[in-house]
Amino acid sequence: MHAKINGHVSFWYADMGGVPDYRPPLAGDVEADVCIVGAGFTGLWTAYYLRKADPSIRIVVVEKEFAGFGASGRNGGWLSGGFDWSREKYLKTSSRAGVIAMQRAMAATVDEVIAVTEAEGIDADIIRVDNLSIATSGPQFERAKAEYEKALSWDVPRERIALIGAEEARARIAIRNVEGALVMRGKARVQPAKLVRGLAATVERMGVPIYEQTAVTAIEKGKVSTDRGTVRAPVIIRATEGFTAGIPGHKRLWLPLNSAIIVTEPLPEALWREIGWEGHEILGDMAHAYCYAQRTREGRIAMGGRGVPYRFGSRTDIRGRTQQATIDQLHDILIRLLPQTKGLRIDHAWCGVLGVPRDWCTTVGLDAGTGIGWAGGYVGLGVSTSNLSGRTLCDLVLGRDTELTRLPWVNRSVRKWEPEPLRWLGVHAMYQLYRMADRREEAGLAHTSRLAAIADRITGH
Repeated sequence: MHAKINGHVSFWYADMGGVPDYRPPLAGDVEADVCIVGAGFTGLWTAYYLRKADPSIRIVVVEKEFAGFGASGRNGGWLSGGFDWSREKYLKTSSRAGVIAMQRAMAATVDEVIAVTEAEGIDADIIRVDNLSIATSGPQFERAKAEYEKALSWDVPRERIALIGAEEARARIAIRNVEGALVMRGKARVQPAKLVRGLAATVERMGVPIYEQTAVTAIEKGKVSTDRGTVRAPVIIRATEGFTAGIPGHKRLWLPLNSAIIVTEPLPEALWREIGWEGHEILGDMAHAYCYAQRTREGRIAMGGRGVPYRFGSRTDIRGRTQQATIDQLHDILIRLLPQTKGLRIDHAWCGVLGVPRDWCTTVGLDAGTGIGWAGGYVGLGVSTSNLSGRTLCDLVLGRDTELTRLPWVNRSVRKWEPEPLRWLGVHAMYQLYRMADRREEAGLAHTSRLAAIADRITGH
């Protein structure tokens, strides 16, 4: 099925009346105390908290396109506060107490983001919801059980997590062949472009200039070179997440992993009564290839997944345009889970990139020697994690020793990704094996396919 619109950055901008006009670019050389590269959630949250902490700090934000052009304005709208990275990997350089503290700090971002939107008058269609991770096969339900037990063993409060059976899961959303679900409470659904544009407007009102249409050509100690001029600042924050590989010298640092979304036409009320979804839960599944979805404000279904996972040479998309094969794949997932939607039109499809470190674990930090800080590698959890990044970077820039700056993801370094073609071969092999594993399990395999374990070993996932 073809989408009515493919690309144009994302549906979330169409929902707001279209892609926004550009702010003026940098008009020559400037000096600042802090230069932030990238006007997505990470850069904007950092500017927000720095300005709140010390209004005298001179902050400059430079952005190649417009604020919210990247993943911040294209994601699935999950304000999750989740912790889906490997706790064991963080444990290698920290303690159990430190990992649990990081987990709790992540969970607290949901309340923090909502509090800021209320205080600053940002309307981002935020509603508090549960996260429902459904299982449609025996092996998937076994993984849901294992995730539930693991979460409890890491001190996730019982009131925040539950395991439900087929009948209760079906009563929430009429998913075909559902066998049960993992329920995570304390989450929220958002319209991400509204959130990032509202945050940009807030930061601008606070006196922080955002220079758009300003492409960064180099980052070095005390200096950010752009095609519009040079910014000199003792502190530089690289907040480029999935676009980091496009900065000279950073091609192998974080892999730009593709994710794509389709959005249906608005569903009639009769169809919603058939499907349920009255709790507006953010919806995922326990498949290896994984999907994510939400019921939007105006009654559409947004369904996301990996599609073509990675472009050779860390290339990125052209303003969100995605492949027809990806649209078909996501439509197949939608009608497999919700066959009631088979006749619906697809109004919009798009894609974007998210940053993936070599060990698939997010980091934030500031190099005291160079004054260059960073945050990202969120692996798909950026809506909430970027808020914690902003608060942590604020403390690091101001030289504060706080609970946030002592968390185990701070100043954590990992090795770079392999050169091409190994990078491309590894990621594509991983996702091909994941899809094969999912097909075997759907065909009746009684246990989790060993192909998924092989896939994880290939890339260290």
